[in-house]
Amino acid sequence: MSRPKILVTNDDGIYASGIKALWEAMSEIGDVTVVAPNREQSAVGHAITVSDPLRVEEVIRANGFHGYAVNGTPADCVKIAIQALLEDKPDLVVSGINHGSNTGNNIIYSGTVSAATEGTMLDIPSIAVSLNSFEDSDFTGAQSVAKAVVLKVFENGLSKKTLLNVNVPSIPENEIKGYKITQQGNAVFKDRFEKREDPRGNTYYWMTGKMIDPDLEIDNDQKAVSDGFVSITPIHYRLTNHDFLDELNSWDFS
Repeated sequence: MSRPKILVTNDDGIYASGIKALWEAMSEIGDVTVVAPNREQSAVGHAITVSDPLRVEEVIRANGFHGYAVNGTPADCVKIAIQALLEDKPDLVVSGINHGSNTGNNIIYSGTVSAATEGTMLDIPSIAVSLNSFEDSDFTGAQSVAKAVVLKVFENGLSKKTLLNVNVPSIPENEIKGYKITQQGNAVFKDRFEKREDPRGNTYYWMTGKMIDPDLEIDNDQKAVSDGFVSITPIHYRLTNHDFLDELNSWDFS
């Protein structure tokens, strides 16, 4: 039986530790092609490049890592990989392993999730994997989780236009309590803008802040990760608010 074809990407850039860890894990399951941004593209959401040419450069890293760096966004990488670089359509897109969780409202900003979303838009089962840490991290647990989820997707398939958003707690693998199927919560990054001055006397602002979760009593994605569980949330990109359609139809626009 032939090995599945897996496209690996991320938003931290092709030289990030997380994508190398994901490449290692996915290479145990299938034939992997890596196509990722040539620099960090965190929080770019689902942006695509339309006014500049995309350039692709071959990248070779240690231990056999081979991939292609693109001077574009995560969504660009998936688009150009599937529509121009690959001879055959991949069986799966896996994005990650991201530094930092992608839970709650942060999902809409996430380049990691958007890369997986682009895969679903092209009718390919897709998964986003994130580790709840911004520090230099041990990816062993996240690698095991990624392999387990991918194998289950190959076994069971995914609903059309639906991706799995997987968030892994940053704790030793043997301390992970298990898996929880969750819904997207309302965790949000509480922004704060520090006003600063550069050496030439010009004012600039640096965004900082911290993650706030108003729903820690509700069993959502952020709470699951905070409690030591792997969170798996099925999400899709269709944005119509069906609950509001009937009321909107009652408005008189004439």
